[in-house]
Amino acid sequence: MIKKIFRKIISPTVRERESKESDKFRLLEQKIQYRFRNKELLQHAFKHRSYLNVTQEKATASNERLEFLGDAVLDLVVTEHLYKNFPDEDEGRLSKKKSVLVSRKALGNIAADLSLGKYLFLDKGEEKTGGRKRLSNLANLFESLLGAIYLDGGYEAAKSFVHSILLSQMKEVLSKTSYLNYKSELLELVQAKGWGVPEYLTIEEFGPDHRKEFVVAARIKSKNLESRGKGLSKKRAEQMAARNMLRKLGGEEKNILRV
Repeated sequence: MIKKIFRKIISPTVRERESKESDKFRLLEQKIQYRFRNKELLQHAFKHRSYLNVTQEKATASNERLEFLGDAVLDLVVTEHLYKNFPDEDEGRLSKKKSVLVSRKALGNIAADLSLGKYLFLDKGEEKTGGRKRLSNLANLFESLLGAIYLDGGYEAAKSFVHSILLSQMKEVLSKTSYLNYKSELLELVQAKGWGVPEYLTIEEFGPDHRKEFVVAARIKSKNLESRGKGLSKKRAEQMAARNMLRKLGGEEKNILRV
């Protein structure tokens, strides 16, 4: 009962705020080169689940269902593009390219370039903790926006969006080594050669607690090979050690993502 009364009181304020946002969304439509027929669908794509604390709507009113749909559409569009444009590459290489293109980091960075975060509907708590710039939120936004475009304009409209916003930058995205999971690439390579499994050992820790650095060794015991990497976390140091091992083995990671 209290929730119903609260909803009646706050709903006009919420509707007024969302109406004021319409001008900003027109600028977004120009930026993404797609004009929505259903403007409510566009705004729905930017409704973070925290905003439901303000509107008192049910959980399904957030953009998460659109994100779920957009994820599937993105997978199909990217897979189709890779299949048609790399006829001489096997499933393994195509899968690795796709994993980079649809990664949280790649999508989040592209969403940041489009300034999608400023359109988000958030509650005060999420706003204060940097929700507009959080990479996970931005990556989710890319997918929810894509899902909204698919519902509003169909597959061809969604495909055009992915091509113009993401696939037009494919070479640049694939060349960014920060999107690669070097440990995964090294594991696949080593196992394919029958050399066992790489091992990672922390060799050294140094620096103050608030900025401690780690040195990690990646080892392939069966071949008596070792490479080292350094980072501000053990995970980062392991990735760098794996990268250096791949370079030592002949730069296989570059071949994997050759465009």
